[in-house]
Amino acid sequence: MSKLRRFESRRPKLAEDAWVDDSAVVIGDVNIASQTSIWPMCVIRGDVHRIRIGARTNIQDGSVLHVSHDSHYLPGGRPLTVGDGVTVGHRVLLHGCEIADGCFIGMGSTILDGAVLQPGVMLGAGSLVPQGRILEGGYLWLGSPARRVRALNATERAIIEYTAGHYVELADRHRA
Repeated sequence: MSKLRRFESRRPKLAEDAWVDDSAVVIGDVNIASQTSIWPMCVIRGDVHRIRIGARTNIQDGSVLHVSHDSHYLPGGRPLTVGDGVTVGHRVLLHGCEIADGCFIGMGSTILDGAVLQPGVMLGAGSLVPQGRILEGGYLWLGSPARRVRALNATERAIIEYTAGHYVELADRHRA
């Protein structure tokens, strides 16, 4: 069975240099940009709305990305957008939210419909971002629900950039 699956008339589109592990499943209206990596056991399901994943982003093992459909209860539905240079840690759930460029999402976190992470958010492991919540960029957030802890220091900002680059290189090694 192919890891890239069509749903009705929608099919995934991958940049030529994107990498998707053979055990990951990508379904429907999903665009994956240049130098992005999708790691083992991820499910990215764009069946009832679109998913866009930016360049140099990594979606790590066991993460689930999904959307909400257009309905009377949620007019227009909720697509999922993940920006450039984003690290999505192991077992993260992203559902109908917006993740801006340069964010770092810790392992086991959940981000719900309509939530927005502004550029440069670092979200601690196991955090929950409730529906519609906006997290200001440049800060460490953590907890359930996520609370702003403090401004990121220079080392943490450098780690976000470093990790995105590291995963580009690691995906190249896996591809080889």
